[in-house]
Amino acid sequence: MTDAQFLAWLQSSAAYRCVLIEAAARVDGVETMIYMATRSYTTSPADSPANTQYLPIATVGTLFTERLSLDGDGALSTGDLEIDNTAGVRDAWAGGSYVWKNREIRAYIGDIRWPRADFRMIFNGIVADIAPSGRSALLLKLRDKLQRLNTAITEAKLGGDTEQKDSLLPFAIGQVSNITPLPINPATLTYGYHCASAEGVIANEARDNGAPVAMASNPAAGTVTLESTPAGAVTLSVKGDNTGGYCDTAATMCRRLATRYGKDADRFTDADLDLANLAAFDAAHPQPMGLYSTDRLNVLAACQMLLGSLGAQLVMSRLGLMRLIQVALPGTGTPFVIRPEHMVETQGTSTLQPAGRTEVVGAVKLGFAKNWTVQDAGTLANLPESHKALFADEWLTTTRTDATTLATYRLNAEPVQIDTMLLTRADADAEAQRRLDLWKVPRTTYEFDGVPELLTLELGQAVTVYSPRFGMAAGVSGIVISLAPDWNTGRVKVGFLV
Repeated sequence: MTDAQFLAWLQSSAAYRCVLIEAAARVDGVETMIYMATRSYTTSPADSPANTQYLPIATVGTLFTERLSLDGDGALSTGDLEIDNTAGVRDAWAGGSYVWKNREIRAYIGDIRWPRADFRMIFNGIVADIAPSGRSALLLKLRDKLQRLNTAITEAKLGGDTEQKDSLLPFAIGQVSNITPLPINPATLTYGYHCASAEGVIANEARDNGAPVAMASNPAAGTVTLESTPAGAVTLSVKGDNTGGYCDTAATMCRRLATRYGKDADRFTDADLDLANLAAFDAAHPQPMGLYSTDRLNVLAACQMLLGSLGAQLVMSRLGLMRLIQVALPGTGTPFVIRPEHMVETQGTSTLQPAGRTEVVGAVKLGFAKNWTVQDAGTLANLPESHKALFADEWLTTTRTDATTLATYRLNAEPVQIDTMLLTRADADAEAQRRLDLWKVPRTTYEFDGVPELLTLELGQAVTVYSPRFGMAAGVSGIVISLAPDWNTGRVKVGFLV
């Protein structure tokens, strides 16, 4: 079935819409696939799965809402699926013999007259849990697949019998400066800075209270061994993880984190990634970065620290593919044109309406080039004063201001610092200016109920919107920031930023 044929079906009043649900659960200790639908549907012997009955017990409206965060923090998207439990016939599903948590769930839409292969996926995610909804229904709590990344990067501990035996092995990715490594073996003066193979120590030197000292490097183990007992704090500047090659850009580091770290069973494979999107993002955003952790940092949080440095975030597509999206205007790519005829009317009035307005920003201050070990200048013997100051400050900073905006809106000229994982002043300057240009004018978010044609929209997609209201008569440029498809009606609530 072609895209055009599928769209024509969505728009047809003669369609017999049916949503198929395939949800995994552990039932009495056995991993089991449970088949549900909004209408009765049974596959044929030629289908896959063959001769399978989908129980007509599911209620699906707005199954899931996709949303971009304008503050850049990112978040797991959520939704619900209602299951019929009249007279308690499925009480056991919410009991101890059924385990739904962190199991996969997929949804497909099509016509009850179609073969199974013609149904199209509309959701690919995770079940957070199940809960009763009154006496006659159950609710499956849904999350997108980012839930799988909500797990510690590593839980490997040093072990042995030293005082540090319960410490997590450090994790380093990209380039990080002046980190404090973990003492691995006090007897041999061996220190660890990464839990796996690393690129190595920058300039091939360690520091003792800021002063360079001789050492032997073992990048394959992510360790160094000092040649003499240190007098004070040992620090290193390193290039981290190189399992599969060294990486230091947001896209490549997020891909590395998602596919090689976290729990083995929850790691993504390339089949879970929108590889074209990642490649395009990497080409557009080659800024080097770095991240270091000695605590229980999870994969999702680490990715968002990196992407947040660029005003971007991690999202999952409707098909369950990881994508990277930067909130920016104008959006990238050819805009999708939205006209009044794409907007559903209620009693003759368009559903287009304002949903919110952003705060105006007259100045942006970013922290960059993080010093991962802040040291008192008094402990840094034999160093030039200018170097002591660098070791004593956690961040270098850059500030970009717009005098006209500050005066017009009577804003405070000293903004709150936003910390990033960027390394160079040039990159920090450019990002601060980009954010200032984006937010120094008031931005408005709008919502409307869209016709079936708009079910193909994606988060972050560029749009040009026309309407006789809200100054849109000549068209305005925007990006899609939320999508809430209703598969019962074939409509979608669209949110966009202009």
